[in-house]
Amino acid sequence: MSDATVLQQEIAVEQQHVDRVYTRLAELRQDASRAEKEGYRLSGVGTFGSLVERDAMVYHAARRRHALDTEYEGLVFGRLDLTTGATHYVGRMGIRDQDSKPLVVDWRAPAAAAFYRATAAEPLGVVRRRMIQSSREKVTGIEDDLLDPDAAPADMRVVGDGALLASLAKATGRGMRDIVATIQREQDEAIRSPASGVTIVTGGPGTGKTAVALHRAAYLLYSDRSRFAGGGILVVGPSGVFVEYIATVLPSLGEETATLRSLGTLVPGWDATRVDAGEVAAIKGSLRMRRVLERASHDAVPGGPTELRLLYRGTLLRLDAAQLDQLRRKALPRGARRNEVRGHGFDRIFDALWAQAREHKVTGLPEKREFESELADRGDFREFLKAWWPRFTPMRVLRWLADPKRLRAYANGVLSRDEIATLQGSFDALATEGPTISDVALLDELDELMGRPRQPQRRSKNPFHVRDGIQEVSTYADRQAAARAQQVQREEDYREYAHVVVDEAQDVSPMQWRMIGRRGSYASWTIVGDPAQTAWSGDPTELDRSRDRALGSRKRNSYALTTNYRNSSEIFEVAAKVIRTIMPDLPLPSAVRSTGVEPVDVVATPDTLPETVRELTEKQLADVDGTIGVIMPVPRHDEVAGWVAGLPERVQVVTALEAKGMEYDAVVLVEPAQIATDDAGVRTLYVALSRATQRLTTVGTNPGWLP
Repeated sequence: MSDATVLQQEIAVEQQHVDRVYTRLAELRQDASRAEKEGYRLSGVGTFGSLVERDAMVYHAARRRHALDTEYEGLVFGRLDLTTGATHYVGRMGIRDQDSKPLVVDWRAPAAAAFYRATAAEPLGVVRRRMIQSSREKVTGIEDDLLDPDAAPADMRVVGDGALLASLAKATGRGMRDIVATIQREQDEAIRSPASGVTIVTGGPGTGKTAVALHRAAYLLYSDRSRFAGGGILVVGPSGVFVEYIATVLPSLGEETATLRSLGTLVPGWDATRVDAGEVAAIKGSLRMRRVLERASHDAVPGGPTELRLLYRGTLLRLDAAQLDQLRRKALPRGARRNEVRGHGFDRIFDALWAQAREHKVTGLPEKREFESELADRGDFREFLKAWWPRFTPMRVLRWLADPKRLRAYANGVLSRDEIATLQGSFDALATEGPTISDVALLDELDELMGRPRQPQRRSKNPFHVRDGIQEVSTYADRQAAARAQQVQREEDYREYAHVVVDEAQDVSPMQWRMIGRRGSYASWTIVGDPAQTAWSGDPTELDRSRDRALGSRKRNSYALTTNYRNSSEIFEVAAKVIRTIMPDLPLPSAVRSTGVEPVDVVATPDTLPETVRELTEKQLADVDGTIGVIMPVPRHDEVAGWVAGLPERVQVVTALEAKGMEYDAVVLVEPAQIATDDAGVRTLYVALSRATQRLTTVGTNPGWLP
């Protein structure tokens, strides 16, 4: 019997089971819809208890229906044939038949662990592991791994070359490829690491670090939903492009409760995309900036009043600039938060004026309380107080650093002269273009330094309230649902996450670690990164200290990923040559597949470069079915984007920094020599060269970039 015939027969066997699963799924959908409709009918009873019961039934039924209605591409993706003779199917969600027997085991369940962990050396009771490939409800292919040949029955058929390498040959699509069906053992161990403490995952390009981080988030939500859905999971990525790229992964795994943020959007109200030059970002990211910002937050208001003149009952009361400055300093000692001690500053003004009034023996001077009331009723005095000590926003204070004189005063003795000169001009566009990604951490620091004005406490909505004077819930399940509803109604700047995931952690600056750490004070952590890919050019010891301070004394669990699944060996060989020029002893991951397609390097002149880039991009569109990344130096983004304008949507234009964490089927890398201008640039080029899964083309005007 031919291999093709065996394959088709085995596909037909799996199709029978998949058909049974989708039939059962349709039944469950109908049951959920029926329960939802029946819940609405309860409102006709007319009692308050029936209304609450209706809400509870509708809530649970609608939630179940939503889960079942979600599009699960390849709902069933795996099968385990065990030495016991049992067969387990593994998929994106658990489904049981009418007799409560499992048709599909959820990939996060302990029973599915062997699908990822079993190897030929340690089969874990698995005879054959099968990956099932599907397009919606149709099985399109299968790949087998025979892990325990001695235990295999004589009639067991084995087809294909293995699940992982087969999946890698497929196009990635616009979003990040969901590797839930191809998680390997070293990745699975990190995913199922203990929920408490800190899980640190390191690995070179293409080792699946991001996929591990996201699947770990889904696993934690599955294993302890009350803790992690209640407290929340925060996933922090390096850029908005990256966050958009990974946004479909958790929903595809059935999880929609995690919060995804980039470093430029972590502070509410800001969506920063601008990037500082490397030397500027290194200064802004240094912990020394905290002292610079502290000085700024205690300084007098630019353009604020330098004198107070007040005619009171025929007597001139006056405070000059020196006196006002002294009063501000006394009310705002080091460590005090400006917005929180505003009232103390006003009190010192009242005290100084009262002392003057007594010294001048003002005619008919009332008691101090009445004196203060009279002043507070005067519009001119109130306007002075608002101008002298306004309510400060972080952005207002950060803009003061655009003034060279103020910047020098704040940074004197903290930063070197050269560093101050480098920073000058980097804050000029704050008013018109908003903050850079590095500035967002400074805004968060200023918010911490200045505090927030006291706000009247808002009464939270009582989830058990039915009507005035009546509180009622009918069951324990209702009370639990109401409590969960309260938990997910988080404030805009929520800071009590149960778990924090930081991807591309090697690029998080010390100031950014402080920003993230404020949101993870009570959290366990997953930290994912590769030191060889860092663009950080500042003090590495300062970076280590700030990260350790954010993570605290929590226990560390470290995992190293050693296999590059993304790149062909031909592509990764080029990236390896580049990184070895500055890190010759760096352990690199092993690329496990070869396509026989060598990367192409094209040399153009400045005049022909635009046309050449477009032609090469169009060629990649014809050669591959998936996404094409056009990557270039940061300053040339808009220029290169114009060269490829109008091409299909699967052409994505990103800078070398935005490409971090991304994956494309083909890459056109523009002007690599302009990226690798220093050691940090060499590391960034290493990242850009390792984004492609199938084709890599480099093009530029300098042919000497490749070692």
